[in-house]
Amino acid sequence: MKLFRILFPCLFICTALFAQKKNEAYQYHIRQTQPTDRTPHIKIDGVMDEQAWLEAETATDFFMALPMDTSFAKLRTDVKMTYDQQNFYIIAVCYYPRRPDSSWANRPFVQSLRRDWEFQKNDNFIFFLDPFDDQTNGFTFGANAVGAQWDGLLYDGGRANLSWDNKWYSVVKQYEDRYVFEAAIPFKSIRYKKGITRWGINFSRNDLLTTEKSSWAPVPRQFPTASLAYTGSIIWDQAPPQVGPNISVIPYVLGGLSRDYQSEKPTAFRGDAGVDAKVAVTSSLNLDLTVNPDFSQVDVDQQVTNLDRFELFFPERRQFFLENGDQISNFGYANIRPFFSRRIGLGVPIRFGARLSGKLNKDWRIGLMDMQTGKVDETGLPAQNFAVMALQRRVFSRSNIGVILINKESLNYEPELGKPTYSKYNRNFGLEYNLASSNNVWTGKVLLLKSFDPQNSNRSLVHAANLLYTTRKWIIGWQHEYVGQNYSAEVGYVPRRGYVKFNPTASYLILPKGGSVLSHGPQLSSVHIYDESFRKTDSETMALYTTTFRSKSVFSVWASQSYIRLLAPFDPTNTGRDTLARGTEHRWKTIGADYISKPQSLFTYSFSARYGGYYADGTRLNLATSLGYRFQPYVSLAMSANYNEIRLPEPLSTAKFWLVGPRIDLTMTNSLFFTTFVQYNEQAKNVNLNTRLQWRYAPVSDLFIVYTDNYLPGSLSVKNRALVLKLTYWWNV
Repeated sequence: MKLFRILFPCLFICTALFAQKKNEAYQYHIRQTQPTDRTPHIKIDGVMDEQAWLEAETATDFFMALPMDTSFAKLRTDVKMTYDQQNFYIIAVCYYPRRPDSSWANRPFVQSLRRDWEFQKNDNFIFFLDPFDDQTNGFTFGANAVGAQWDGLLYDGGRANLSWDNKWYSVVKQYEDRYVFEAAIPFKSIRYKKGITRWGINFSRNDLLTTEKSSWAPVPRQFPTASLAYTGSIIWDQAPPQVGPNISVIPYVLGGLSRDYQSEKPTAFRGDAGVDAKVAVTSSLNLDLTVNPDFSQVDVDQQVTNLDRFELFFPERRQFFLENGDQISNFGYANIRPFFSRRIGLGVPIRFGARLSGKLNKDWRIGLMDMQTGKVDETGLPAQNFAVMALQRRVFSRSNIGVILINKESLNYEPELGKPTYSKYNRNFGLEYNLASSNNVWTGKVLLLKSFDPQNSNRSLVHAANLLYTTRKWIIGWQHEYVGQNYSAEVGYVPRRGYVKFNPTASYLILPKGGSVLSHGPQLSSVHIYDESFRKTDSETMALYTTTFRSKSVFSVWASQSYIRLLAPFDPTNTGRDTLARGTEHRWKTIGADYISKPQSLFTYSFSARYGGYYADGTRLNLATSLGYRFQPYVSLAMSANYNEIRLPEPLSTAKFWLVGPRIDLTMTNSLFFTTFVQYNEQAKNVNLNTRLQWRYAPVSDLFIVYTDNYLPGSLSVKNRALVLKLTYWWNV
C-alpha cells in the first residue's frame, strides 16, 4: 500500500498539469443545408455537385503523422461537412500523387469489400466524432478506397471497438487522380447531448503506396490518429437537431440442424425466434432490450496453442454487449476484470435482458444491465440473474472516477445430490481512477475491488495501479497488482489469485533522418510475481530490439530469462500427459525473432521463431507463420501455422504438435460475403470447419447461413455437425 500512497497523488498531479485541449485552434464551422429547388437534398453518389457542398467550408492542409510528424502531408485531402434535420453529411476528396511507376497497377491497395477491415492494410479515409467533446468516448466512420465501410465505438480516449454496427450510408467513387468518399450519418445512429454546439472531430487518411498516414488536426506519431486528445472542433451554427422518437426493433428467426456423432444421437432440429430493441431515452442515453437472443452467426474464435497454466482470454463479439460496453467490460485491467460478458450465456440460454447506457451529461456516464438465464436440468444449473451498475464521473480535462457493482444470483436454488454445486450469489464492488492528461503523455489507473460471497470474506481484496509516460522517443511505465487468495469474480476474468505483481517497462526510439529505416530502438520489461507471503513464484525479464522500415515492415529480436515455481501440478505440454510436481522450481533462457512484411504487397507474410529452455531442463522450439494473398478487392486467402516441439528429459514425454488455420474470404459485393475457416489443432485433438455466408440485404439487416463441422484428427471422423440459417431485420419504428 506504500506504492499506492505514492502513485495516487502522482496521478492527480499529472492530470492537473495538462488541462487544456491541444488542438483548440483547429475549428470547422458547419452550416445547415436547406433543400430547395435550387439546392436539392444531398445525393450520396461520390459526386460533389450539390450547392450545399460548394457553399461548405473546406478542411485541408492535413499534417503528416507517419512516417514523420514534422511537416504537412504530401498527399492532398479536402473534407467538407454539412447537415439537415435528419443526417450529418461528409465528403472527402482524397487525391493521388502523380503516377511514377508500374506500382500504380495495383492502386488502390485494399484487403476486400468486407466491413471493418484492418486499418494498416488498406488505402482509406476515416474520421472520429467526439459529440461530447470530452476527448474520451466517441464514434468512428469511414471507408477504404473501394467503399467497404468502417464503423465503431471509441473508448479510453481513442481505442476502437469495430464490432459495433449501425445504420448509415456511404459511397466511394474512383477518378483518375483521386477517390471521393461521401456519407450520410443519421442523427439517430449516434448519441449526443441536446444543446451542445461544439463537438470534437478529426479526419485520418492512410495511403499505402506512399506509406503516408495523415490527419487534419496534428497528432504526434507515437499516438494513433484516433486519439481524441488531439481532435479539432466542429462549431455548429445551431445546436444539432433533436430527431424525435428513436426506436429500432431487430427481430430474428432461425432454423437449424445439428447432430452429435460421438454420442450417436439422431439429428436434432432447432427453430427459434427472438427480438432486440434499441430505444433512445434521450439523444445521449440508450436502452437496449433483448428477448431470447441468439448469437450463432458470430465469428468463430481463432484457436491458439495453449501452454499457459491459466485460463486464456477471448474477446466479446456479441452485438448486444458492445455499445457503451467499455464502461463495464473494461473496468480493471486485462487480467483483472470484475465483469466479463462472455460468462453470461455460457452453455445456457439467455431468456431476456436490458441495458441502459450512455451519457447523463458531459461529466456523467451510466451503465445499468440486467440479464436472466434459464435453468439447465441436465447439470442442475439453476436459473441465474446477472445485474451490473456502473457510474463514471469525469474529472479534470480527460480523467474520470468510476464505481461498479456486480451481482450474480442463483434463483430458487438448492443443491441436488449427485450434481455440481453452484454458489447462491457472488458480488463485486469496485472503485477506479483513470488518468489521461490532455496531451495523452501521462496515462494510468488506480483500482480497488472487493468480492462478497457466502464462503469467503477475508483476503478478498484487489488493488492495482499503473502509470505510463509516453513521448516520441520514450515510453516508461510501472504497474503493480495485488489479488487476494479468496477474491472471487464469477462474472469476471481473473485467471490468477493470491499474488503480488510488479511490472516496470521502458523503451527508447531512435528516429533516423533518412534511409530505409524509419525507427529503431530497445525495450526492456520485467515481471516479478510473489505469493501473499512475498515468496517469489514467477519472474521474467525480456530485452527486445525493434526496427521499423519506411515500407512499414517490422523486424524484432529478443531474449528473455524466466523463473517459475509451480503452485499446482502442471503438464508443460497441456496435452494430458505427465505432470510436474507442485513446488518444483524451473529456470530457463529463450531467444526469438519476429518479422512482419510490408502491407502494400499483394502477398503478405509474417514469421516468428523462438528457441530456448523449458520446464524440467527441457527445450522448446516454436515456429509460427502467417501468409496472405489478395486478388483485390474480391478474394483474400490466408494461412496461419504454428509448430511446437517440446523435449523433456525422461521419464517425461516429448511432444510435437501443429496448429494450422487456412481461411478464404470472398467478398462478391459490399453486401455479400462468404468465409471458410479451417482450424487443425493437434494439441486439442480437433479439426474445426466453419463456413459462413452473409447477405446484407438492407442496412444492418442480414441473412446468415452457417455450417460447422468438428472432426477427429487422423481419421477425420465426424464428432459433430451443425447447419444454421438466421434472418435479421433492422426496423426503425
